[in-house]
Amino acid sequence: MINNKKIVVVIPTFKALSTIQKVIDTVPEFVDHIVVVDDKCPQESGKHVLKLANNRVTVIFHEINIGVGGATISGYQKALDLGADVLVKIDSDGQMNPEIMGEILGPVLNEGYGYSKGNRFGSLRSLNTMPKIRLFGNSVLSFLVKVASGYWNIMDPTNGYTAISKESILSINLDSISKGYFFESSMLVNLNIMNIPVKDVLIDAVYLGEKSSLNILKEFFNFSLCLFVALIKRLFFKYYIYNFNMCSIYLLLGPVMFLYGSQLALSTWYVNYIAGVPSPVGTIMLSTINIVLGAQFILQAISIDIDNLPQVDK
Repeated sequence: MINNKKIVVVIPTFKALSTIQKVIDTVPEFVDHIVVVDDKCPQESGKHVLKLANNRVTVIFHEINIGVGGATISGYQKALDLGADVLVKIDSDGQMNPEIMGEILGPVLNEGYGYSKGNRFGSLRSLNTMPKIRLFGNSVLSFLVKVASGYWNIMDPTNGYTAISKESILSINLDSISKGYFFESSMLVNLNIMNIPVKDVLIDAVYLGEKSSLNILKEFFNFSLCLFVALIKRLFFKYYIYNFNMCSIYLLLGPVMFLYGSQLALSTWYVNYIAGVPSPVGTIMLSTINIVLGAQFILQAISIDIDNLPQVDK
């Protein structure tokens, strides 16, 4: 317990028999409870933990594998039942150092943030230890998640070392959070909709010599589709349900005008090219005006969205 706040750590586990016990043993003493979620692990990691567990540890067993996000949500729900004020999520693979948990907790406990997360991109030492394929993949995903989530100030969005306040987690609909590997990004989108401030915490990257199984092209297209859907959801709720401002108008007019102008320009050019005649000046001007204004409206909407970043109350 810190500052009279009950701290509960959630550890989803799947195929982590060789590392899970060490992770549990190194969780700091100030943590009140540890919730381990065995997501139908074929190695029966949960049963192993249950045999060696101390009185801080609670083990949940899933009858079917539902993914890291689903396992984390199960852990969150149990943590709330245990009276958690702040919920920390770490992985069971030993790549997150429990000894720096106080740094992850700091923004939530002491600075008024509703959510904090690790960021492995903060030092050259960490970048040098990160497999290059992961570095490239995370860099691309970071930009895409910035756009979709509205948190333009964060990096390493798929980092799973996180802390969230009880108030923040109760403000979002956990049923709407992705149950798979899109979990962290989905959390950010839903947190932004509810205007909850998020802070990055610089941490070192830890790798145990394993080879990355990341398929850049596959993950890029899978995440791009998920992020596009998440972006539409965030913009709809944030600028048309919970608020309505100039960004709402720019988002309505900008894409329509840009697409109309582009379609008009292309179709007019094609028809007149086939006919062998020049395009009318009026049509050229009309398409140009729509394209330019549409692009300006889109850029202005992006600018407003960046300025609308959730902030801690001063």
